[in-house]
Amino acid sequence: MEKNYKKKTLISAFSLFFQSGYTAVLGFFANLILTIIVSPSIFGIYITVLSIISIFNYFSDVGLAAALIQKKEINEDDLKTSFTSQQILVLLLIIIGFSLTPFIKNFYQLPQNGIYLYYAVLIGFFLSSLKTIPSVLLERKIEFQKIVLVQMVENTFFYLIVIISALLKFEILSFAFAVILRSLIGLILIYHLSFWLPKIGFNKKSFRKLISFGLPFQTNSLLALIKDDFLILYLGKILGFEKLGYIGFAKKWAEAPIRIIMDNLSRVSFPLISRFQEDKEKLKNIIEKLIFYQSVIILILILPLMVKVIPKYQKWEPAILLFYIFAIASIFSSYSTPFVNFFNGIGKVKITFSLMIFWTLSTWILTPILTHKFGLFGFPLTLFFLSLTFIYIIYLTKKIVYFNFLKQIIPSFFSTVLMIVVVILLQKINFLPAINLILSIILGIIIYTVSLIFIFKINPLKIYRSFYE
Repeated sequence: MEKNYKKKTLISAFSLFFQSGYTAVLGFFANLILTIIVSPSIFGIYITVLSIISIFNYFSDVGLAAALIQKKEINEDDLKTSFTSQQILVLLLIIIGFSLTPFIKNFYQLPQNGIYLYYAVLIGFFLSSLKTIPSVLLERKIEFQKIVLVQMVENTFFYLIVIISALLKFEILSFAFAVILRSLIGLILIYHLSFWLPKIGFNKKSFRKLISFGLPFQTNSLLALIKDDFLILYLGKILGFEKLGYIGFAKKWAEAPIRIIMDNLSRVSFPLISRFQEDKEKLKNIIEKLIFYQSVIILILILPLMVKVIPKYQKWEPAILLFYIFAIASIFSSYSTPFVNFFNGIGKVKITFSLMIFWTLSTWILTPILTHKFGLFGFPLTLFFLSLTFIYIIYLTKKIVYFNFLKQIIPSFFSTVLMIVVVILLQKINFLPAINLILSIILGIIIYTVSLIFIFKINPLKIYRSFYE
């Protein structure tokens, strides 16, 4: 049984990494084209609208999907009750969303096409809600490879549609077309891979059991919502769409390499930790492996080079320093996530809740103060200061399970520093900017990989086998 869980987890993790790698490459070229075509203000409008929908998305679930995944056994009543409850909430939120249109338009001074994007994302929000039960059934089986396929197809169509539309000068409407078509394609495909006939029904006993886990679980999501998406809405109003566009652009580029590793490991680690929560030796091994795999990240530092190489990319020059601050903050904060999942997995949700309260309050206290003082740099500096709390989180974890943190991060830290030094030195050579960019990427990857293999003797085959130990 244990080996079967590990095998499924391995397949799921590799599937997620493949999907992330594919999406990262696709997203890299798509964003490269998009950020040449569209202005920072349009990018800012898109980010703001997505944050508004994230708020609706939170209230559409109240933790029912998580409760279905966590529950040992589920029946048809659980599925019907969860589906019915969710759809009632979704429809209510969509009605509220449409009724708020005049307020949102006036508050943010959105152009009419911005309102059409808002409507498109509301429609996409409804279509995505219909995917919940088929997705839950796949996650319960730890068959993430099927979910991955859906996400890859969705992302491919989204980027293709948005690029083609942007090239045809549809500007903000490019995102609107892409959002609706992506949602439709994803809905059709997931029902093909994990068919469940939608049924309307409500069972009080089932609902009480699901909500008893789901509601407390969703409380942490509410804090994350307040900390992240509400803050984006605040920054959009205070700084304006253009500056928000710079912040969103720099944050996206800085976090992309780390999120590929961190998000996917987090997604598959929770069920694994939950199943071995009584075995401290197993937990120690899981934690150390999570830290190691998460640390083996190549930090892509090519944004400043692209600004020099691509003439139309020079409009993003104000985002370069923001990029570096976000990059450092994201590295530090990435070491908090595995431990948050660890606390949830062993049932220590009070610790997670306390941390989320601290991060949320600190974000809302520091961001306005630092934004008033440093303008565009207020939010990035806030994230940097809060990312340093990973030291305290490691201390809390070690009180429960002892593990060697430094041993896991030294190989990747040394290799990253070596790579950065070589890339910086390479900039001193007077090559053509385009050649410099290509050489920096190739040499950076080679130096990082060689350092791991030959200096620290890290064998990829041994890493693979370690999943089964």
